[in-house]
Amino acid sequence: MRSVYVRENSVDGLPQECGVVAVSPLLRELILGAVDSPKLYEPASRTGRIMDLILDEVRRLPVEPLHLPEPWAPRARQITTALREHPENSTTLEDWGPVVGASPRTLARLFLAETGMTFRHWQRQARLLERLMRLASGEPVTTVALEVGYENPSAFISMFRRSLGVTPGKYFSTDD
Repeated sequence: MRSVYVRENSVDGLPQECGVVAVSPLLRELILGAVDSPKLYEPASRTGRIMDLILDEVRRLPVEPLHLPEPWAPRARQITTALREHPENSTTLEDWGPVVGASPRTLARLFLAETGMTFRHWQRQARLLERLMRLASGEPVTTVALEVGYENPSAFISMFRRSLGVTPGKYFSTDD
């Protein structure tokens, strides 16, 4: 994985919020080429043109449905921290309430107000992101599926397709 950082307000037309995009083969190669580029470069140089093309490509890419906002309220953050450490945890808001000192209804309102997601939606996204990271690191689909609680890889692949529109194999394919 590579990250691209752009100085705030230095370029028009880029998203205003952090997000995840599906990287095209062209953008992938441009980013890999930029990694070896000097940190200081002339805008009219080859490196400058590569950086401009990276920005052009990023502007046209749609944001993937992988956004996972973090709440700021301490009670909600206590839950999200625990779920990030153990994404397989299926504790409900009713069970979390006594642990963090809030009613399930208060926690539900906190999640919706601070993340724009229900607790269950946030939990599904957190699990999906964890699975994506494991698959991206090369773990087999079967291993990931079984360790996160699916009875078989087919059920996991079906969930993956519903969430991202393609199978894990297609999602991580380098062919295009």
